[in-house]
Amino acid sequence: MQHTTKTAAILLLADGTIFHGKSIGISGKTFGEVCFNTGMTGYQEIFTDPSYFGQIMVATNPHIGNYGVNVNEVESDKIMISGLVCKNFSFNHSRPDSESNLYDYFSTQNLICISDVDTRALVSYIRDNGAQNAVICTDGTSVEELKKQLSNVPDMKGLELASKVSTAAPYFFGNENATYKISALDLGIKRNILRNLAKRDCYVKVFPYNTPFDELKSFNPDGYFLSNGPGDPEPLEQVIGTAQKMIASDKPIFGICLGHQIIGLANGVSTYKMFNGHRGINHPVMNVLTGKGEITSQNHGFAVNREELEKHSDLEITHYHINDNTVAGMRMKSKNCFSVQYHPEASPGPHDSEYLFDDFIANIKKAKNLQSV
Repeated sequence: MQHTTKTAAILLLADGTIFHGKSIGISGKTFGEVCFNTGMTGYQEIFTDPSYFGQIMVATNPHIGNYGVNVNEVESDKIMISGLVCKNFSFNHSRPDSESNLYDYFSTQNLICISDVDTRALVSYIRDNGAQNAVICTDGTSVEELKKQLSNVPDMKGLELASKVSTAAPYFFGNENATYKISALDLGIKRNILRNLAKRDCYVKVFPYNTPFDELKSFNPDGYFLSNGPGDPEPLEQVIGTAQKMIASDKPIFGICLGHQIIGLANGVSTYKMFNGHRGINHPVMNVLTGKGEITSQNHGFAVNREELEKHSDLEITHYHINDNTVAGMRMKSKNCFSVQYHPEASPGPHDSEYLFDDFIANIKKAKNLQSV
């Protein structure tokens, strides 16, 4: 077994707090909003989830890297997090399906990581003080210089990031002879969303985030999909306008995460930045329509304003987060449009909410049957 000598590294928060640790051997510094994920498995899916773009991830699971990496366990083509903070980083891995170790995976993409951090203390601090910008430094840069550079990093509130992760050109996913056609607006779409649509007999055309509605419409879809993604939804004014045209078209619409927030904004309901957000794979949600609870995968730092939503004449809450009563799902009363704040495609996480994809297909079937009458 190769012996690795770890050099000192630090995590500096915007408020001046410093957490000490060790470098895993990749020298440099990286900036982003520090947040934590409570998932015990699925680290590769988390690292490649475009919704995490611009964020430094703190893993609450004490062991990271122990089961290696696999090319089939990615949600995009590259690592999306800005950096990783963990307790124990494993340079060795043990699993029949693993193709490589996590260190080589990080090294290839130059991801800065700090290990040997007291992550329990760090997570408690974030819980008490909220998500904030931070820097991981593994190259010995002075604290004063880091503070100066960190002060220039933009706050996540007001930050548009969908353009950084969206596809540059349209592409197709699924069987072109499938029964249903979906126009999907890519705000940072996860691959498992596309898999879930494809296995339900959908042929999906994925469009860049800033695609005009007429181009989405030209695919002659049976329904529209608004994807997950990173950053603040409010600056996405063009996307909000596109969503309004989708709604006016009377075609079935499904939104997830950032897409859910866009649908809220398209209906005049505001969004807000949460204190530290929801990120994990065991978040409890109540389905108001069925009275049943669901364990869900979540990853968001913004939410739809519940008070405004409850006063809206054409919107109703379908799901809420049991821990803090925030909006977890909604639907329009006059249109075939619904959305959720969490991730029914999971990856990683439980499959309690996969039925939402079935609901979307059922809405499409119903709309097609009405058209044929």
